[in-house]
Amino acid sequence: MRKLVVLATVAALSISMLSSCSKNNNNESSQATNTPANTATTTNQTEETPAAEPTKFSISMRTLNVPYVEQNPDINKDKYVLAMEKMTNTDLDIRLIPHNEYQDKMIQMFATNDIPDVVQGSGGISGQELGGAVQSGVFLPLNDLLKENGPNLLKFLPQAAWDRLTDAKTGNIYGIPEVLSNPSRRATWIRTDLLEKAGKPIPKTVEETLDVLRAFKELGVEHPYMGRKNFKYADTFFGSYDVFGYLNQFKQFPDGKVKPSFFDADPMKKAIRTYKTMYDEGLISKEFATIESADFKSIITSGKAGMWSMNANELPIWGTQLTTNVPGAKVALIPSPVGDDGKGGYAHYNPVTRSYFINVSAKDKAAAIIKFFDWMVGEQAQEFFSYGIQGEDYTSNGGTISYTPPTDEAGTNKQRFLNYWLWMVQDTTYNKRIAELSEPGKQMVDAFDNLLTKEGRRGIEFDPRLEAFMNYPDLSPLSDQLPPLVLEHVLKMVYGKEPIDNYGKVLEEYLSKGGNEVIEEATTRFNSKENAFE
Repeated sequence: MRKLVVLATVAALSISMLSSCSKNNNNESSQATNTPANTATTTNQTEETPAAEPTKFSISMRTLNVPYVEQNPDINKDKYVLAMEKMTNTDLDIRLIPHNEYQDKMIQMFATNDIPDVVQGSGGISGQELGGAVQSGVFLPLNDLLKENGPNLLKFLPQAAWDRLTDAKTGNIYGIPEVLSNPSRRATWIRTDLLEKAGKPIPKTVEETLDVLRAFKELGVEHPYMGRKNFKYADTFFGSYDVFGYLNQFKQFPDGKVKPSFFDADPMKKAIRTYKTMYDEGLISKEFATIESADFKSIITSGKAGMWSMNANELPIWGTQLTTNVPGAKVALIPSPVGDDGKGGYAHYNPVTRSYFINVSAKDKAAAIIKFFDWMVGEQAQEFFSYGIQGEDYTSNGGTISYTPPTDEAGTNKQRFLNYWLWMVQDTTYNKRIAELSEPGKQMVDAFDNLLTKEGRRGIEFDPRLEAFMNYPDLSPLSDQLPPLVLEHVLKMVYGKEPIDNYGKVLEEYLSKGGNEVIEEATTRFNSKENAFE
């Protein structure tokens, strides 16, 4: 039996949300220990130093399905936001963008020219949500500003991340990245209490996994495998056969051409057949194609699912909520099911998860804004975003922190807000400070370091994205979803409305509707090494 990473004592589990473990800097704590670049503007003023007026700036931020944010009556009056402003001598006007409306709201923002001082993006300089704003001159180049006001940022953040925010033609840096040092972020989760009840070992292959799901169904589990709309966070078996076909999942084929991975037709048909088998046998919900993210989480944490996919660093939050709702439930991260090549796992992430761009109209306060982000990678910020407000959430005696991670839903939601959402610039792999507080947290770290590093699918990514996608939006994949044309056919095949053996015709349709241009551009850029990342 292969190694389990088990959430055994969830009540004492540390909340290890999306934060820092930077292998790039070889720091034992994996977080920067720098002090702010300008303590006069980034720490509380002393009585001897007259306080300067706080720097006021607006910033757009996606809610990211974080309950603490989405249920907050006024995020700008939140006590943690106010505490952060006090420490950095800033006054933020946070403009929330609903998670599920992100693309549309961003397009509207640029179309109406109602652009805040700082814009949060979801990746590099050519993200679809930016609509070409960088190339249109909407944002400031930051090279000199970073040298003068962001030394800690330049030291802490790896070059690979800066490369994603740099215009290759001019060498200008246009954004400040939040980074991910471990590209293998998603994991396969399983209810080990159900596995034990079914008398099954940890599955290794696709077929063994299907047998486990069948056993879960016999136990009465409502969702043996938890599906989700457009296969988002439900793409386990596309990983088994290496046919994701996302923005960063191009391959060079034997004919020398660079194509989306779903052009590997036989493995793709095997993946589709796997999902159809699950659909036909009731191993996945008949309505999986309509399940949104909120319902996905609710079903899992209410104990109705046996296996699913999710970011590994959600383990403490989701595990706590699951065992609170279902006493006796246990969950583990396990190696993902392997396909014919003996490999599996999920699409690797690029090194930038979020990014921050400064509007040219905010040039007069850009230096102070850079200092605000520079503070984010310093010691004071690490302590604040890890534990909260001193004297209220934790105590510090001679540098010794006394902190008890929350286990109730409200507390874990607050922790996720601090560790993840409000902490804008960090290594978001996991928060080692919190993880070290309990043995289960250490097990989570072990999963990242010793399980996830051994799996996952890495492909070729183009950033800026291929120009052909602008002309053929039906062929354009999202970061973790198949392009609309292919997705529509795959769903029909899973639902039995179209023969799987017709998949070759799907590829012919793709080529006839602009796919040849996509492949030609991808091949040319890859061969010339023009903003092609592997």
